[in-house]
Amino acid sequence: MALAGTGILPIHSNKGSTMEHDSAVTEPNILDSSREQPYSAIGGWGVLFTYIIGLVVFCLAVARFPLAALLAPLPLIVPFGFMVVYPNMSRVLILFGDYKGTLRKDGFWWVNPFLAKHKVSVRVHNFDGSTLKVNDLLGNPIEIAAVVVWRVEDTARAMFDVEDYAHYVHVQSDSAVRQLASLHPYDDFQVEGVTTTLRGSTEVVSSELQELLGKRLEQAGITVLEARLNHLAYAPEIASAMLQRQQASAIVAARQTIVDGAVGMVDMALKRLGDDDVLQLDEQAKARLVGNLLVVLCGQSSAEPVIQTGN
Repeated sequence: MALAGTGILPIHSNKGSTMEHDSAVTEPNILDSSREQPYSAIGGWGVLFTYIIGLVVFCLAVARFPLAALLAPLPLIVPFGFMVVYPNMSRVLILFGDYKGTLRKDGFWWVNPFLAKHKVSVRVHNFDGSTLKVNDLLGNPIEIAAVVVWRVEDTARAMFDVEDYAHYVHVQSDSAVRQLASLHPYDDFQVEGVTTTLRGSTEVVSSELQELLGKRLEQAGITVLEARLNHLAYAPEIASAMLQRQQASAIVAARQTIVDGAVGMVDMALKRLGDDDVLQLDEQAKARLVGNLLVVLCGQSSAEPVIQTGN
């Protein structure tokens, strides 16, 4: 509002407009991922037949009208449009840097001769990863390797969004295997309460690896069909110590099973003797009988009976 008689003009605040402008400012554009587009080509056999007829007519015209030879480059350009697409193969077509589409249907085709034709295989590929030395959840050095079965799902992404999609699969596979190894312990006897281990949970670990790889390779238009570990072992520097630990754990578990069974058998024997009135034993005799039975049942060597001949 202007002040009367002062000549002072009203001052308009730009705060609101500035805020609107700031809100209108967007984040820097991220490179949009490509999308595969189908391309409709012309059947090659019909074009070839037409080309042969046209070439004969052109030769006759040149013989009759020499100036027609100025059109000689045209018949030379047409053959560059012919191409063969094999089963489970594709051709990514680019015209002077502009992506025009992907031809997946196998057969003999003719397209614009000026199109650049890049082969992209959509067959199933196997990647046998190299053996990596990594640390598991507890920091133990282990050796691990994986086999990955993959295929190209989106040829445009594979062609334009990554530099070399095959190399991209190799690098991301090794990275995913390293990440997977750091999430779980090698064996189940190392951490209390852990149910998923690299050695004992094969199906769960394979599913996790496939999920990790699927997220990483989606940017390149690649689908992971299967991912599983094909090599898993302790690193040589700790392999001997870990083997002894595994053997000790196995021995303890076996002993525990033997003792549980022996105690059950002794209890059953005492009950049978008491119920059938086969033998009346006092506490001292029962203790001696229990000791002898446990020695026989839990001992590693064969029992050697001792016959008492006197009191």
